[in-house]
Amino acid sequence: MSTGAGIDVQRRLETLIRDFRASEPPMPVVVLHAEDAADEERVVELVEELYTGQEAHGTRCAVAPEQQEGPTEVRRAAGLVRDLGDPRRWDGRRSIYRRYAFPRLRLVRAIEDAVRELDADWPQALSSAGARGGGPDPAQQLLDQLARQRWRPRGGARWRSGLRMFDMAHILPASLVAVLAALLARTHWPVALASGTAFLVLLVLLDNVLPSRAPIFLWLRRESRWFMTTTFLRAAARGRPTDVSRLRPARSWHAISTRAYDVAEALKSGGDFQLQLYVLALLEDLRDNHRRWSWDLRGFKRPRPPVLLLPRLSAANGGIELIKAVSDVRSRRSELDPMLIVAAVRGADVPRLQRSVISAPGGTPWTWYQEWARNLRAGQSPSRELAELPWVLKVALPGDRLAVPVDGQRHCVKAVSRPTAARLVWSLHALGLVGVLLAVGLGVRAQTLHERHCSTSALSANTDTRLMTTREGDTECIGIATGDVRFADWAPGDGKAPGRDRGGWTLAQLEQSIRAENEKVVARRDGGYVTLVYAGPLSPDSGGGSSPLKGIEELAGVHLAQSVVNENFSVGLRVLIANGGVDMLHQKEMAEAVAAYAEGDDTVMGVVGNGRDLRSSADATRTLRDAGLPVVSGTNSATYLPRSFSNWFSLAAPDEWQVDQLGLIAAQLRTPERKQRAMVLTQNTRGTDDLYTEEQAKYGQQMLEDRGFAMLPQRQYALKANKPELRLHAQEICRRGRVPSVIYFAGRVEHVGPLMTRIGTEPGCARKSISILTGDDLSKANFSQGGDGVAPKVTLYHAALAELERAAAMTEFYENAAKHLPGLASGRLSPDTPVLASGQTALAHDATQALYSAATRRDDSRSRSETWVNLRTVKLGGMATGTIDFTGAPLYGDRKGHSVALKEVRRGADGSSRSRVLCSRVAGDSRPLTEKECAIGAG
Repeated sequence: MSTGAGIDVQRRLETLIRDFRASEPPMPVVVLHAEDAADEERVVELVEELYTGQEAHGTRCAVAPEQQEGPTEVRRAAGLVRDLGDPRRWDGRRSIYRRYAFPRLRLVRAIEDAVRELDADWPQALSSAGARGGGPDPAQQLLDQLARQRWRPRGGARWRSGLRMFDMAHILPASLVAVLAALLARTHWPVALASGTAFLVLLVLLDNVLPSRAPIFLWLRRESRWFMTTTFLRAAARGRPTDVSRLRPARSWHAISTRAYDVAEALKSGGDFQLQLYVLALLEDLRDNHRRWSWDLRGFKRPRPPVLLLPRLSAANGGIELIKAVSDVRSRRSELDPMLIVAAVRGADVPRLQRSVISAPGGTPWTWYQEWARNLRAGQSPSRELAELPWVLKVALPGDRLAVPVDGQRHCVKAVSRPTAARLVWSLHALGLVGVLLAVGLGVRAQTLHERHCSTSALSANTDTRLMTTREGDTECIGIATGDVRFADWAPGDGKAPGRDRGGWTLAQLEQSIRAENEKVVARRDGGYVTLVYAGPLSPDSGGGSSPLKGIEELAGVHLAQSVVNENFSVGLRVLIANGGVDMLHQKEMAEAVAAYAEGDDTVMGVVGNGRDLRSSADATRTLRDAGLPVVSGTNSATYLPRSFSNWFSLAAPDEWQVDQLGLIAAQLRTPERKQRAMVLTQNTRGTDDLYTEEQAKYGQQMLEDRGFAMLPQRQYALKANKPELRLHAQEICRRGRVPSVIYFAGRVEHVGPLMTRIGTEPGCARKSISILTGDDLSKANFSQGGDGVAPKVTLYHAALAELERAAAMTEFYENAAKHLPGLASGRLSPDTPVLASGQTALAHDATQALYSAATRRDDSRSRSETWVNLRTVKLGGMATGTIDFTGAPLYGDRKGHSVALKEVRRGADGSSRSRVLCSRVAGDSRPLTEKECAIGAG
């Protein structure tokens, strides 16, 4: 500042600004005038210096022009306030934070512009128009005009730029909410983005293309709430509704349109109301622009109050009436606003800032009432009855303080200024940094979820399944399928078993049929339902080893039982599918997923499946036991599981008992008083999870020794690329003079073909009769025309878990299969049908029926613990394998009455393999097999 008076005024202003940083002090209207008329121009220069200094300090300043158009001083003052509603008027080179917004003032301007656009005689008298019935409705005329303006002032920046369509104040947030909702619903991010974009386009169309009297979401805007709740307008509401509710758009719109008509009428009539309404809207907008606890903390980021400077306060620019209106409005309202006004006035105009007491209005009582009604809006101000304007601080400046010092130096006075924490922490840059970090974090999380789980969105995942890696490095989906998870999506060819397909159904067909059946069960309103989980191997092996054929066939049996139950019983059966991966190598993780899901679903009564005997089988069974879930397996022949776990029930004959029955054949192959060599050929299971093979090798070795064979050293073959390395073993087996007459093969069905090929091509074995004994895994082999075969001079004897032929006459299994299972071309099925011949489907069907029977005793659903107990009371006749009888099953012991068959496979004269049953028992028949019954000489 260049003068002493300027330094004093600047110091006082900076003290006030310093206090504004910590609190909200009342902001006066500072009116400066010279004591001597000759110094009036220096006061004007002082105010101009204040403007330069405040703008340099980062204060948002606006300067009033010397002249303002308008027929009256009040009109000129109103025009001045209207111009102050342009955010660009408050921009400075060093302004902190973003531009001001004036939505309330803009709304008032829009209504005034609409009034100007209407006819000069608007509004017409409602009584005469209504009586004639032909006059337009003034309120509707106003609304139509506002609709044409989109409730915006004429000539605004958006109006001129043609961007009327893009009013994103509420449309864009609503679209972001739509995107967030889509992400939370676990849709993929492209779907979420597409839904948000579609929602945005829809809202823009609704807001612009379709006929509408107001922009969409108008009732949600902050200016609308102020418009309906300010007491300045509410006093003359005439009993009309004034409620605005976020949840009641129709009522809110009606109230807003009614209030707009009242305001338009008052603006049309003129008077002080227009000016004071403009001032009220301006002050409320400025107060809102400095609200500290707003979503963007803008009040903390704007530590300096806005300053309006009027260097030449006069009637020409309406400044004096503006100051009066500011004082009047501040006296009537209860909130403080941040605007600081500094004005320079001539000494001759100082008396105009004082008022004398007005006299009472004359005329009739009716005119007194009209005057009172007008004053309710603009006349009931404290300044009407006071000689002084209470918010005006007049400062007389002596001439000696207005003189420029001899040295001509300028002094700068500024309050201590430092960036607020809100500017640093809650700023656009910080928000951008947080947004980038959040986006990166969400991206990493989304990628992590995508790598871990089978079904994911950007923010969530289906945790009932997860992605695991196979031995070949492929990805498989492990766990229990809920939501939109389909295991067929992770299997090529819709889950059609590669290499060993017998026709029939695919995994995709079964999953679709089971899901449709589940939907019907859940939709039932009476009878209720129980849920069983099928757990099996449903992942393909790209290495060419095992296929999901076993799991697909078992799942077909579970679905068949589900269809029969839901067709004939009142309590429905819902089936969930769980995948243990290739060869069930991830059955422990699968069991954990099933147990976790069952904890939140009381309808889950037990598990069907777990059909492979692995080292992890005990842990998986223990996990299910701890969750209270019984397991009924159709094909797992582990001997130790029923002896170790009370929740384990199996339809498959135990390995030890099976091998003992194969001893009936081995005894017939043994020539008394003659040395016969035998050996066990087994897969090397070191480093694998396979326990079935070890159990078979152990029991086979013991059985052959008990039958008196001279045992050659046990040979173990390895796997390379999922193929058995049998060449060297075949050469050793077929060495001259050491060819064993009996080989117990403890391996998987996938390895029998390569073994036959090697033995059939070794010269030492070409003319030797060799018998190969093996376990129930050979049940899955297909010895029909074009299927698996045996080498010349080799006879294959194996156990099978199901005697289907003898049980066929006592069951409706095949009729039901033709009726309910997908993909069966023929309507007549039998035990010889290739897709059913292995017995996997039949055993899974019977296991499901047994578990369902325990879960629904007396046609009512039971608890999980009751199901466990009830399993030892289950006895079902007419099943696919015979009679399922758990009533004699001892706790931690072996039960009797398993279905079993001993089969012989020979090479026929035409080169094809012929399989026949030597002896068998249907389920429920506990009579022991005899050597005579299982004679190998017949046939």
